[in-house]
Amino acid sequence: MVDVLGATGTLWRQLVGDEPGKSLIRPRIVALSRAPFRCGNAIPVCPDVSVADDPEADIVIVPELWLAPDDDMKGRYPELMAWLRRRHHAGSFLYSACTGAVVLAATGLLNGRDATSHWAYEELFRTRFAEIAFHAEPNVCFAEPSGRIVTAGGTTSWHDLAIHIIARHCSPGEALQTAKIYLLKWHGEGQRPYASPVRRQPHADSVVRHAEEWLSQHFRMPHAVASLVAASGVPERTLKRRFKAATGSPLIVHVQNLRVEEAKRLLETGAMASEDIAAEVGYENPAFFRRVFKRCTGLTPGQYRRMFRPLAQAEDTLDPAPALQLGGRRA
Repeated sequence: MVDVLGATGTLWRQLVGDEPGKSLIRPRIVALSRAPFRCGNAIPVCPDVSVADDPEADIVIVPELWLAPDDDMKGRYPELMAWLRRRHHAGSFLYSACTGAVVLAATGLLNGRDATSHWAYEELFRTRFAEIAFHAEPNVCFAEPSGRIVTAGGTTSWHDLAIHIIARHCSPGEALQTAKIYLLKWHGEGQRPYASPVRRQPHADSVVRHAEEWLSQHFRMPHAVASLVAASGVPERTLKRRFKAATGSPLIVHVQNLRVEEAKRLLETGAMASEDIAAEVGYENPAFFRRVFKRCTGLTPGQYRRMFRPLAQAEDTLDPAPALQLGGRRA
């Protein structure tokens, strides 16, 4: 992000031989102190200023950071939280990438507003920040109409965020040129194609845990829910109520998610027709399967296959290359 924003106004002109331009954005790194440190994977960071300096900035970007999916940041880094609130009060635009939205959530600035983050943190927002309207689908989400707080989705959604920031604060033309320089892609499809709809939630209900295990083996059955009820010996209404309470997801939605996840695997790895995949995962009506698949992923089965099958086949199409030796380590 620092490299991309720092190149606005200059790098495109250098690459195409135009007259020199001037920098349009001057990025600085703010940290808890000015002391250099190493973040995830030993990446070195040299801050320009500290939170204690109370730096002014028209734009504040909270980058991604490693957080466990149940780590809500509440009560941590009070100086940082207070500075972010001061910047918002002073009129700064606040942006976050990926799990940076969890930091913004902990400030209280997202209460009663819309937000997104990496799709894997949907449950954290649902349970720890229920006052925030969390959306797991979009790549970029405006907290409110003025757009003074904007959150971006998972990991490389920072590409989308950078494009948005440059277009908004410089010009759309500058954003387009920057995207061309860095091969940045706007994820117009959102996060749904990338998200796994099947995620285990910790709970202590042994009946529900048994139901999850049974469904993992039998979700392809045409009447999976009815068969589960018969196998469990628990009344249907009771089982559905307990399943929703323990997992946060209705029972029929869990079955649907298991089927969609298996369909995604088949689309990624094989050439089976969509109609045959529908039958394979438990849907007798191919048209209904296609509607369910698009509702869950945002793409048709054909679009999903075109998007992800080349990635699954990449290992077979790339020539093997020796590892590089950098700084005494293999890379």
